[in-house]
Order: sequence, then C-alpha cells, then structure tokens
Amino acid sequence: MTTGGTVLVDGVRLGRGSRVRLRPGGGADVLDLALAGRTAEVEAVEEDLEGRVQLVVTLHGDMGRDFATGLGHRFFFSPEEVEPVGDAPAGAAHRVLLAGIGNVFLADDAFGPEVVAALRGRPLPPGAHLADFGIRGMDLAYRLLDGYDAAVLVDAAPRGGEPGTLYVIDVENDPDATDDAGPGPAAAPEAHGMDPVKVLALARELAREEGVPLPRLVVLGCEPLIRMRGDEPDVAFGLSEPVRAAVGRAVPLLLSLTSDLLDAPRRRLDSAAAATASPAVPRR
Repeated sequence: MTTGGTVLVDGVRLGRGSRVRLRPGGGADVLDLALAGRTAEVEAVEEDLEGRVQLVVTLHGDMGRDFATGLGHRFFFSPEEVEPVGDAPAGAAHRVLLAGIGNVFLADDAFGPEVVAALRGRPLPPGAHLADFGIRGMDLAYRLLDGYDAAVLVDAAPRGGEPGTLYVIDVENDPDATDDAGPGPAAAPEAHGMDPVKVLALARELAREEGVPLPRLVVLGCEPLIRMRGDEPDVAFGLSEPVRAAVGRAVPLLLSLTSDLLDAPRRRLDSAAAATASPAVPRR
C-alpha cells in the first residue's frame, strides 16, 4: 500500500532515505540479477502508467550516484524485490547533504574532496548523504533541489585568515559568502567547472522555476595556503601542510554540524560544533 510517497514492505514503511537490500525476482533481467544482495537507498516511490509501484534506488558505494544530469545510476525495483535494512524510519525526519567540492589538481582547492575521502567508510546518521562533487557544478545545482533540509558545502575558502583555519559560514546570513547577481537569468556553470556563486545562482533559479525550496546552505571552508586560478601550465596535486592538517580537524567538525542540522536544520550555528585543536575556528 502506498501513502504519500511511501510504501509498506514487510511491515516497514519505506520512502525516500530508507535503506533496502535488493532481492530481484526470477523474471528480472541480467543487470538487475547482478545487483542481488546489494544495499541501496530509496530515492523515490513512484507509480508507472499502469499503476504499478516502483522504488527508485541508488546503490551504496556507487561513486556515480550523484550524477544527477547523467544516466545509469538509478534503478527501479518493485516492493516485492526489496528487503528493509536497519531500523531507519521511512524518509528520515530531516535530510542533510554533505558535499565536497573542488579540483584535486589545483593544490589546496582539493580540500573538499579530501574531507569527503576521509569520511568514506565511516558510519553516518540516517538522513545524512555524503558526496564528492569535485568540479561537477551542474550536478550539484540539481542535487540541491532534491528535497534536502540543509546542505553543507565543504570547500577551500580564502577569507584572509591563517592557512588551515576552518570557517563555518551561514550562507543565508553572510553577505560575503556569495555574490548574488540578483534578478535575471543565472549564468549556467560550466559542465566541468565549479564556481560556487554560479552553482548557487543556478540552483536558486531552478528552484523558482520548479516551485521547490532550496535547503539551508552552510559552508565548511578552509583557508588555503596555495591558491591557483586554473590557467597555470602545470597541475599541483596534493594539499599544502596546513590544509592537510585541517582535514583531520574538519572531519569531527563536519560530523558535529551534521548532527545538529539533522536535529534542527534552521538552528543557529553558534553552538553547532566544538572548537577543534590548533587554529581557532572563526564563525562568520
């Protein structure tokens, strides 16, 4: 039985954010059969033109699940072909996106992807979704429309502090966080570029067009030592020493922020996370 975007399976109501184990039936095609036993997350519960219920799922561990503008990373299974996993309720009360952004070939610009890599394999609370968007600005813009209550963008953030300093920036309440271009068409981000200002401007325009709210936006930033424009003749792979050290401090800070935002997505950030060791954590 379906109710408001959920479906009852084995006495458990499944919806967006629920975890399931895939059990494709005997009539499944060879691709679905290859996924037998894999765990997945429900992205949506839909009905086809004939009224049959389908669960749209993405696989745990699929590095391409966040390619919102691509194909091949979402799968469709009937309720009879999935088994509820864990005790997470259907569609966690709140959902938070943890998005690493940056170019791994531009030295300290790789801070965001490195923090995401440090969190891979660690348990996250229900409702938290970790993703490395790298320089896929278009994918991030579309992902911000996917019903999250809050999103934490993890990125290098030059703000004039000591290299390695961490910042927790509330985008909605910080006029320096982004330069909103105001009304008018937003400039689309390059297909393989990550300009946060353009990404957020595009996300706002898409949200207005589709009539959906954007999540509360927070930036966990790190002051870089090495800043590159992207037009240098050579790439620079690897973080500088102070930014590398900041990755270890950023992990518990991000987990603390995530916990607080899952509990109350609109809460003030003054008490969101404990101070980390070494450089102070200015709050803007």
